[in-house]
Amino acid sequence: RGSVSIAPVDPSNHHMEDYKYLFKVVLVGNAGVGKTCLVRKFTQGIFPPGQSATIGVDFMIKTVNVDDDKIKLQIWDTAGQERFRSITQSYYRSAHAIVLVYDVACQPSFDCLPEWLSEIETYANRRVLKILVGNKVDKDDEREIPERIGREFSEMNSFDYFLETSALDATNVDALFEQVATRLTHDMKAADQRYTSYKTDRNTSGTVTLTDRVNSIMSPCCGRNS
Repeated sequence: RGSVSIAPVDPSNHHMEDYKYLFKVVLVGNAGVGKTCLVRKFTQGIFPPGQSATIGVDFMIKTVNVDDDKIKLQIWDTAGQERFRSITQSYYRSAHAIVLVYDVACQPSFDCLPEWLSEIETYANRRVLKILVGNKVDKDDEREIPERIGREFSEMNSFDYFLETSALDATNVDALFEQVATRLTHDMKAADQRYTSYKTDRNTSGTVTLTDRVNSIMSPCCGRNS
């Protein structure tokens, strides 16, 4: 697993900035589970007081370092209300990662997870990175969903990983987005390597392999030296 450090984006200059990859991360889940607070805590370091419901879709940008590469995360915060559902669905398709959030102190937000999962499976790319997040662990005395139950749901439904967070006290907020950036970067690098080797193979004429080509280049040299 690569090392990750966080660097804030200068908004006046982020369009000029060079970066290795740009990934689109979409947060979904019921209204009130804390999606906006997670995004704001990570990108701006603040916990917004008296946060009102998100209208439609909002997004923030933050650059992180994975290994020694600059990775730009475009984080889309979607509205949880039913009336915005058709708007948010259009953001699934181009997402590299989808973070499904519930509130550990709100049973109904957990009970709705199968419905959200069905939307992800309907609208998102089948290879999208899927993360399940139980938010608001600072409300431990009000907790209704044990961590074990969240983890079991995650495993049963093939999420790539699960963790619990708190935007209020910053528990695992950076870890969540660092994990997303690291996994997506490593997946993308592996895909780049496969593509490069595929192109190399395609460039060899007929059934000649790379080894054959190397041997044909080396042979005359060896002949002269003998």
